[in-house]
Amino acid sequence: MTNAAQDAREALGQRLREIRRRAGLSGRQLATLAGWHESKVSKLEYGKLRVSDADARAYCTHALAEDQLDDLLATLHNIDAAYMEMRRLLSVGTGRSQDVLVRLAERTRLTRIYQNVLIPGILQTPEYARAILERSIARHGLTDDIDAGVTKRMERQQFLYRGDRLFHIVLAEQALLTTIGGDSVMIGQLDRLLVAIGLPRVTVGIVPATAEIPQQTTNFVMFDDRMTTVETITAELTITQPREIAVYGRTFDMLAELSTTGDAARALILAAAERRRAVVQ
Repeated sequence: MTNAAQDAREALGQRLREIRRRAGLSGRQLATLAGWHESKVSKLEYGKLRVSDADARAYCTHALAEDQLDDLLATLHNIDAAYMEMRRLLSVGTGRSQDVLVRLAERTRLTRIYQNVLIPGILQTPEYARAILERSIARHGLTDDIDAGVTKRMERQQFLYRGDRLFHIVLAEQALLTTIGGDSVMIGQLDRLLVAIGLPRVTVGIVPATAEIPQQTTNFVMFDDRMTTVETITAELTITQPREIAVYGRTFDMLAELSTTGDAARALILAAAERRRAVVQ
């Protein structure tokens, strides 16, 4: 288990301990009511033993806290599924991993994306996508199936044009400036962004570098209100707990409020492209 997953397990244990204490139950009393060995309570509450659905139900039943059961179960299931080693995720190849994203896009009405360093895959040119996937293959020592990966990434972009799906994409200005694949690739990518701004189902906002952001943020993607994914250096975090998804939703709204759209966004993109063109001329 990753350190992050263990931290989440310990946090869940702390919540169980709070539920028990608020009910005025000692660990021994809860163990007796639930028919457990006394040591089980301590192991659950300190993250040394995996909490099962039945364990969570026992806490809520005997502590008269049934109103917290759904949230506890969502947290538990999130711990089991949320932390996936990036090497495992990509071990089947970049094509297969991109195929997962295609299936997610098929089931999503509103996709909200925040990227603070890179252009998101749904708006990437083939050349930009290839450069990104080449880095992933090299970094994780994966089988080189880059052509399949690029093809699947481009396939996902069909959802920008068909059906009733909506996309709200917020980029930090740094995403316009980060070099991927060299100046020529970046010029093509920035031109692609200008086209995306005019798409009827797409809203693109850019948070200026000088904007006052009230908290540190990382990149994330929200699939309706049912799931949020966050890619870290070593793992992909999948969040399904409604309470946490709501926090990401509020964070996205905050970033969207700070972003510029329309002509102001175009001006930032054009300025970044002109700097690139001045270099290659």
